[in-house]
Amino acid sequence: MMMPSRYVLDCSVTMAWFFEDEAKRSTDALFDALPEADVHVAAIWPIEVANVLTLAERKGRTSEARISQFIQRLLKQPITIDHDGLDRSFTHIRQLAKLRSLTTYDASYLELAIRRDLPLVTLDKQLIAAARVEGIHCVTL
Repeated sequence: MMMPSRYVLDCSVTMAWFFEDEAKRSTDALFDALPEADVHVAAIWPIEVANVLTLAERKGRTSEARISQFIQRLLKQPITIDHDGLDRSFTHIRQLAKLRSLTTYDASYLELAIRRDLPLVTLDKQLIAAARVEGIHCVTL
């Protein structure tokens, strides 16, 4: 698998780095390559990741110690959070979500990929389909 050097990353791939049962060789390789990549995430990304981790702990699927360790590993990565997307929530992102039958969360990643003209790295099949309709290259893992 040839990864682009610049791309938009979504929460689905991020969580594959945390949950062993969701991990693949390709997602692990992507994490290992983060220091050399130019990675962008939607403004919703930290909240979405935090929510998944909180729910996993609540369900007994993980521990606070493991979550803290993972968050520290994430914070050390050169991941750029796109705060400009927040200003587009009520306009571009919401309209894209309606047009492509996506959640506004998923549409925020797609809108960022469109605006920055970057490929999208996701495990979400519905998001992949919407990105392809929009002419955005998706890297599937």
